[in-house]
Amino acid sequence: MPLQNRVDPFGAIHAVPERGLFMGNRGIIHDPETKTLLRKRWALPAWIICVCQRRGVRREPMGRNRPGGKAGWTELFFLDEVTALAAGHRPCFFCRRERATDFVGRFGEAFDVPEPRAPMVDKRLHKERLASGGRPPAVSSDELAGLPDGAVVAEGEIAYALRGDKALRWSFAGYADPVSFDRLTDRPLRVLTPATSISVLRQGYAPVWHPSADT
Repeated sequence: MPLQNRVDPFGAIHAVPERGLFMGNRGIIHDPETKTLLRKRWALPAWIICVCQRRGVRREPMGRNRPGGKAGWTELFFLDEVTALAAGHRPCFFCRRERATDFVGRFGEAFDVPEPRAPMVDKRLHKERLASGGRPPAVSSDELAGLPDGAVVAEGEIAYALRGDKALRWSFAGYADPVSFDRLTDRPLRVLTPATSISVLRQGYAPVWHPSADT
């Protein structure tokens, strides 16, 4: 039976078979004895996006991965980086340093911060993430074209990732065929990707897409 460690663009954590391209964490939020989530959904404001494999290091998902048999951080999985950004995560400086430096540098450009640091990003994101109490702003179909590629919007419980002039319906298995923005006319839409990450995307940060987005 799948573990409850797959994250959707809303930031919710599910138990589904699909794993995706990236791993990440929000601190220790599981019980290693039962391999189930605790009631809390984060332990710290730094929610990061990691690679699934690094230098041959093997971890037991939701197990005991710290010295002394302690839990260690909880492994979460995302379809792709677009999904992880929508959920409110940002690149990890430990295993994705180049991408993290790029992300934080573009954050500095977006908000005119001469020496940007990751904790500055985390502080802003933690107020904006849907899963940590943020309120996704409404957006009209006419305004979709003004959002950057990689932004994710939602109609109710259905999420769409924006690419070019199309909206790609999201699922744990990948993206469905794209639809034009006019197909979403007069529907109640909201922007899931936090405003801070939207600003970073506007500055040219290019997130990694799942291959299904290219079909």
